[in-house]
Amino acid sequence: MINVTKLLTGLEAEGDHLRYAPQNQSRHHGAAAGMGPVVVWNMTRSCNLSCLHCYAEACKERDPAELTLEESLRFIDDLSAFRVPVLLFSGGEPLMHKDLFQLLEYASSKGIRPVVSTNGTLITPAVAKRLKDAGTGYVGVSIDGVAEGNDRFRGQTGAYERAITGIRNCLEIGQKAGLRFTISRHTYNDLPKILDLIEEESIPRACFYHLVYSGRGQQLQQEDVTRKEARNALDLIIAKTMELRKKERSTEILTVDNHADGVYLYNWMKARDEHQAAHVLDLLRRNGGNRSGSAIGCVDWHGNVYPDQFTRDVRLGSIRERPFSEIWTDLSHPVTAGLRNRKPLLKGRCSECGWLDICNGNFRARASVSGDFWASDPSCYLTDGEIGLVRN
Repeated sequence: MINVTKLLTGLEAEGDHLRYAPQNQSRHHGAAAGMGPVVVWNMTRSCNLSCLHCYAEACKERDPAELTLEESLRFIDDLSAFRVPVLLFSGGEPLMHKDLFQLLEYASSKGIRPVVSTNGTLITPAVAKRLKDAGTGYVGVSIDGVAEGNDRFRGQTGAYERAITGIRNCLEIGQKAGLRFTISRHTYNDLPKILDLIEEESIPRACFYHLVYSGRGQQLQQEDVTRKEARNALDLIIAKTMELRKKERSTEILTVDNHADGVYLYNWMKARDEHQAAHVLDLLRRNGGNRSGSAIGCVDWHGNVYPDQFTRDVRLGSIRERPFSEIWTDLSHPVTAGLRNRKPLLKGRCSECGWLDICNGNFRARASVSGDFWASDPSCYLTDGEIGLVRN
């Protein structure tokens, strides 16, 4: 996750202390020194929508083998002892889980910042109040285009309007909320309108995700944007970020799941202000690039543990068999050990890239579509010249 606003304008935001802390690269199994990782908890497979890019391959029905309330509380106790800073409640659609509000409140009481990732369509004024009363730190609402584009992608007419209403319902009562948007060929043309929407609706935070080929998303590999489109998307995001700061708006804009963005942002700044570019580079090096399997992890509705929410073909263990903290610190699994020190294992362009210290080989889930977990990430849009390669 790259905070574009922070890098280009210096505006501080919640979470930056985890992303850009000094000596961050020295941590072995957490988001920062002395902490556990940020944990994404796909607490239910059940969902009221059917989105094309769903990495969880969600469905309408509840899985009868979901973690019980007792198991869930014990899981949160372990995360608290492990000093996990953030627990992201996701799905499926977490608002369809009968114990969500109790678990949000329990996580908050244990010193963990609970965050909810939702499609937003179920957030009525009453639900927004319950989220706030439970101590929810942030609500991220996924939108993939405007109006009909979003509804087509999410498989339900009216989903867009209900999602926007859900954000409004949160913001009206002081519950921090924001927008999540996945860039793909299906959604690319709506990006300018989404950027305008952020300003028009005074949405305080927006995360722009690059497509990851996993779950249903694996079928979308051919639907990813081109390298030229990826670069143009970053140009649009940069322009809106600078425009909002010029207007003295405190909007936080981030990009997610492609650390080529960091190099692109550094080069953009270097062409305009070398002194500020040096500061940007320092922050990117502190962050260290992709941190799947170390600073971020995932647990599904059955209690299975993964390096991140997209790498579903690599199971590290189950919290039904032993605590998450024990699984996360056990380096006997070759993928766990490899992700903690991946540079010698990377192949292709990634192995030769001059920006490994700020990218770390990018996203392994996308690379694994080739059949090799350590292959180059096919979504790197940087040229050979930009990454320091010389080819005949």
